[in-house]
Amino acid sequence: MTYSQTWDLESIFPGGITSPQLTQKYELITSQTQDFATKVDAYRASDDKNFDQLANLADLAQTISAGIGTAGIFVNGWSSVDYGNSVYAPHFDKLGNLWVAFSTPLNRFQKLLLQLDDATFATAIKTQRLSPIAFYLTELRTDAKRLLDDSTESLINQFDLDGQQAWSQHYDTISASLSMNYTDETGKTRQISAGQALNMLDGEPNNETRANIMANYEKMWGNAENLTADTLNHLAGFRLTNQKAHQRQNYLEQPLEMNRMSEETLKAMWQVVDNNKGMFKPYFDRKKALLGLSQLGWQDQVAPLTNIGDYSPKEVSYDEAAQFIITQFGKFSPKMADFAKMAFENNWIESENRPGKQPGGYMESVPDLHESRIFLTYTGSVNDAATIAHELGHAFHSAQLNDLPFWRDAYAMNVAETASTFAELIVNDANVKAATTDAEKVVLLDAKMTNPIAMFLNIHARFLFEDAFYTERQNGVVTPQRLNELMDEAQKSAFDGMLDTRHPHFWSSKLHFFIDSVPFYNFPYTFGYLFSAGIYAQAQKDGDNFEDKYIALLRDTANMTSEELAQKHLSVDLTKPDFWQAGADLVKKDIDEFLSLSEQFIK
Repeated sequence: MTYSQTWDLESIFPGGITSPQLTQKYELITSQTQDFATKVDAYRASDDKNFDQLANLADLAQTISAGIGTAGIFVNGWSSVDYGNSVYAPHFDKLGNLWVAFSTPLNRFQKLLLQLDDATFATAIKTQRLSPIAFYLTELRTDAKRLLDDSTESLINQFDLDGQQAWSQHYDTISASLSMNYTDETGKTRQISAGQALNMLDGEPNNETRANIMANYEKMWGNAENLTADTLNHLAGFRLTNQKAHQRQNYLEQPLEMNRMSEETLKAMWQVVDNNKGMFKPYFDRKKALLGLSQLGWQDQVAPLTNIGDYSPKEVSYDEAAQFIITQFGKFSPKMADFAKMAFENNWIESENRPGKQPGGYMESVPDLHESRIFLTYTGSVNDAATIAHELGHAFHSAQLNDLPFWRDAYAMNVAETASTFAELIVNDANVKAATTDAEKVVLLDAKMTNPIAMFLNIHARFLFEDAFYTERQNGVVTPQRLNELMDEAQKSAFDGMLDTRHPHFWSSKLHFFIDSVPFYNFPYTFGYLFSAGIYAQAQKDGDNFEDKYIALLRDTANMTSEELAQKHLSVDLTKPDFWQAGADLVKKDIDEFLSLSEQFIK
C-alpha cells in the first residue's frame, strides 16, 4: 500500500479556498446565528421555561459551533500548506466575525441558564435531552456569573478581533516572513525558512551544522525581537484586562478552569517534576560523551545519535511508519488500529516534506463530517513516526465522541494530550523492544527520551517564563531585553543548570506563547504526558480488558473535572504526588537502561 502524503480537503468543501460551498456555509452560519439570537431573547422574555425549548436552543448552539469549527479547519488547512499567503487573511477575518456574532447570543444563552433558579436548573439537566450535556451546561451557567451586561460583552468580543486575535495573527505574519542562512557540513551556505530551521534543529545529526543552525536561528529571532515583543505584550495586556474585567483573581485562574483542574493538582505535578530533575544529569552527561561534545547547547538536548557501534539509523519510509503504527496500535486496541488504517487510507494526513508549510504539527476535528485532519512534516526519522502516532491519538480520541452531542467533544487540552501521548508511548516503546542490538536500543531509547525531556524540562521552562512574564506584565510593558533575561532564567531553573548554552529568544520563536485562544499553552502537555503514563501502565496490566476501559475514559473527558476523571477511571488522587511520581519512575527506568547499555560505546 502506498499512502498519500497530502491530505484531502476537497471532501470538506470542493474547489479550494474559493469554494462556493464555503461561501454558502458562511451564509448558513450567519442565518443560524440570527435565528439563535431571536430564540434566545424570546426564551429569556417568556415566563414559560419549557425544557424542550431550552434543549432546542442548546442543539442550535452546538450546530453553529460545529459549523464554525468545520469552516475553520478548512481555512486553516489551506493556510498551513501555503503559509504566509495573504489570500487567507479575509477568511480568518470572516471566521472571527462569525464567532463574535455568535458569542453575543451565546452569552445571553448563558445568562438565561442563570435566570433559572437552582432547583429548576437541576431538574432541567436531568431531562433526557439535556442530561448528556449537563456538565457543560453547568459550566456555562457558572461562567455566566462573571459576564458583564450584554452590550459590554458584545463590545469586548468585537474588540477581540483587533485585539488578541489580531496580535496572534500578526505573529503568524512575522514568522512566515523570516528566513536565515546556515552553513552545512560541506561548507555550503543554504537559505531556509523559520519553519524549516525548526524542523532541522531537532533532526540534524552533525554537531557543527546543528550549532550553526542554532546560532543563526537565535540571531534571526533576535532581529525580530522588537516586533515579537510588541506582539506578546499587547496580546498579554488584552488578556489581563479582559480577565480583570471578568473578576478573575489572577492570570492562572482562567487556564486552570479551561483545563478543569485545581491549582493543588498543578502544584503537586510541578513539585514531582522538580524533585526528579536530577535523573536527567547523568543522561545528558552520557549524551555529551556519545555526541563527542564538551558542552551541551539548547540544540543538543534531543539531537539524534548516529554513530553508536556499528549501528546506522536507516530512514523510515512513510508507508513503513504507517504500517508500524497500525500494527503496534493493534496490540493495545484493535479499534485504534482500524481507525489509524482508515485515516491513512482516506488521506486525512498532510505529511509531505516541502517548502511553504507552517512549522509544527496539529490535529483538528471536522465536526460536520465527524472526521479529523492531521498536519505535520515527515522527514523519515523515528521521532516523525511517533509524531504521526501522537496526532492519530488525538483523532482517535475525537472519534470516540462522534455519537455524543458536540459539547461532549469539548474536552480540555490537558486530557486531550493524554490520548495523543498514550499513542506516542505505544510506538516509542515498540521501537525500543524491536531493537536487535545494544547499539540500536541505545539509539531508540535516546529517541524515546525526546518526550520526557520536553515534558519535564522544556515545558517547565515555558511555564516558569510565562508565570514570570505575566507577573511583570501586570505592571507594564516588558522589554525584549527583559524577556530574554526571563527566558534565560527560566531555562537555567527548569534544566537545573544542565545546558551550557541556552535559547534566550525562545519566547520569540515559540508559537505557543502567541496563541490567543489558550492562555498558558504549556502545563497541559506535562499533565497529559504523566497522565498517559498511568494509563499505559494500566494497559500493560489489563491486556485484553483494556480497550473498553480506555474508550470509557475518553468518552468522559468532557464530562467531569480532571480530578474526577482520574478518580473514576484510575482510582488515583491527582492532588497527591504518588500518581505523578509513578510517571517519573518510568522515565528513570529508561534512563537507567540507556546508561547501562551505552557505557560500552564511550570512546
